[in-house]
Order: sequence, then structure tokens, then C-alpha cells
Amino acid sequence: MFHKEGQWTILWSFLIVTTVVLLVENLVVHYWVQVFIQLPLLIFLGLILWFFRNPKRPLPSLESSQIIAPCDGKVVAIQNVLESQYFNQERIQVSIFLSPFNVHVTRYPISGKIIDSKHHKGKYLVAWHPKSSLENERTAVVIENQQMGKILYCQIAGFVARRIVNYAQVNQQVIQGADSGFIKFGSRVDLYLPLDVELNVKVGQKVKGNIHRIAKKQVGL
Repeated sequence: MFHKEGQWTILWSFLIVTTVVLLVENLVVHYWVQVFIQLPLLIFLGLILWFFRNPKRPLPSLESSQIIAPCDGKVVAIQNVLESQYFNQERIQVSIFLSPFNVHVTRYPISGKIIDSKHHKGKYLVAWHPKSSLENERTAVVIENQQMGKILYCQIAGFVARRIVNYAQVNQQVIQGADSGFIKFGSRVDLYLPLDVELNVKVGQKVKGNIHRIAKKQVGL
């Protein structure tokens, strides 16, 4: 399955590649010249299809006090920070880097109500740069439920990524694990969590959206 955000890109890529391949097949006589032109085009089309893949994963049957991975990628940072975009208080930041080869669907990390959803214009620093969290093009979404309280997650554009798609709308009720958007090409997702959660990931760990648990509310807190 392919994500709906890639429909037009896939269609135009397929039409262009198919047209050029057929023209080369009919107009170029030498076999190795045909291969030299056609092979890179077919590889390019394969990469486009691979990038926009959207593996269907069942929605997690987790308690509302647990936070799932909102995307596929590698955990590149876990730290306590003063979160200044919404809370203006100390939070645990968990950052997940998505390479161009990861699935780029983003998913709601918890069920609940969308309290805030904003788009911020910015730079296009490489997504693993520490300043990318606050200086890059990004969206910031706050979700609240009774057990977890409020959490913030940000979709952050990278050096290559130039378009962020965010489905979250204020006052919308969302389901944990459902599609929340898409980031085109290399990028990053940051989670800002309450200080009283118990983390289940570590720096360097690879995670998958809807599969790995990031954190849970500590028992009795």
C-alpha cells in the first residue's frame, strides 16, 4: 500500500519513466546504451515507490496511559529541556530521526483531544542538528487525555524535506496509532512528555510506529 500523499508524485514519476524507457527502447539501437539510460530511471521509480509505502499496521490495543512511537526511525536524543513552544516548563524530549529509507507516515502517539495545532516556518537544517527542533520548518501538535495529560509532538523538516502534512485539527478527537500526517523525505519527530513518565526506549534504538512503546505513565502517579 502507498500513502495518499504520494499519489500524484507516483503517478507523474511512473508516466515520465515509462515514456522515456519506451522511447529509448525504440530509438536507441545499442543495448548497453539502453541499459545505461533505463536502469537509473527504473531505480528512481523504485525509490519513489519505496519512500511512499504505507505498511498497514493494526491500531495498538494499549491503555491511554501509554505512548507509542509516532513514526519509524532512530532515537537520536533523550533529554530534559525547557519546552518553550507551548508548555514553558521542563519536559522530557524524545527525538526520532527518519532517514529517507524509513516509512514517513506519522501517527498519533496517544488517543485524546487535539488542544493545539500550529505550523511554524523556519530553516532546513539537517534533521539531526540540535537546533532543528526550534529553528526548522515544523508543526507542533498538543494532545490531551485524562490519564496522560498533555503531550506535544512536532514534525520537523530536514535538509531534504520541504513539505510537512499535518492532519491534526483543534478540538478533534483522535485515535492512537491513526495517521496524523506525512513528512516528505529525511526528517525528525520530537515528543515532549511529562516528567513523571517511565521511558521504554534509549538513544540509538530503532523504533517503528504503532509497534514500539515510547513511555508510560508511572503507576500511582
